[in-house]
Amino acid sequence: MEILRYTAFSEDPRGGNPAGVVLDATGADDASMQAVAAELGYSETAFLVPRGGDDFDVRYFSPQAEVPFCGHATIATAAAYARRHGAGRLRLHTRAGLVEVGTAVDGGTATATLTSVAPRVEPLAEADLTELLAALGWSADDLEPVLPPRLAYAGVWHPVIAAASRERLAELSYDMDALAPLMARRGWTTVALVWRESATVFHARNPFPPGGVYEDPATGAAAAAFGGYLRELGLVAAPATITVRQGDDMGRPSLLTVAIPAGTGGIDVTGTAVPLA
Repeated sequence: MEILRYTAFSEDPRGGNPAGVVLDATGADDASMQAVAAELGYSETAFLVPRGGDDFDVRYFSPQAEVPFCGHATIATAAAYARRHGAGRLRLHTRAGLVEVGTAVDGGTATATLTSVAPRVEPLAEADLTELLAALGWSADDLEPVLPPRLAYAGVWHPVIAAASRERLAELSYDMDALAPLMARRGWTTVALVWRESATVFHARNPFPPGGVYEDPATGAAAAAFGGYLRELGLVAAPATITVRQGDDMGRPSLLTVAIPAGTGGIDVTGTAVPLA
């Protein structure tokens, strides 16, 4: 397999979230794909298998396990494909459902916009919230009441927890040994920790213990789920576009643009991606 390395949601290789990309994984078995992802050590690696035309099957592997969907690896994969084969649209058949991606190339930078599967929002059980806050080292006073805790889905599940201050978000130091088993029991992929700077600008951090990664510097799947959360709870007047800033506290600044249409359809997440040396 030819393995490409891209960083998504940044125009600078020093920012964004790195991902492995295999544009043709025809014939590769699960063990081979898992071994590649583990060797790379990125939060996810994406493996495309052509179906014909613009349709592809895609699998995503973290260093420890397969995940049904990954936003930043989708952006990285679409950008890599566009740089090699030209801009256009791709239809990616993920284990979470069909995700369509549009691409554009300007010089050395490719931009991709994915449209998620239909999002869902559910209550977060009080006992799970209590256990989650304990693992994070947060208290109820650390929460922003206008953005209540919920479970949000746009391909994979994330608890959405809003911090009352930027300082609370910046001081992330959680108990991975406590958080990992809770997330495994509940089938959560990352925890979406957010802080609202303004009506349209949010900052995010995403612990990712199920993948063996302490924190994700840019999480497209969580951004899409958060867009669905904002629409479902009436916290934005859809159609709306928000900006999510992530990775700043890790030294890998990332910028995610989230377009939230009216209705119940998928959420659009846009970002740039560039190759890593």
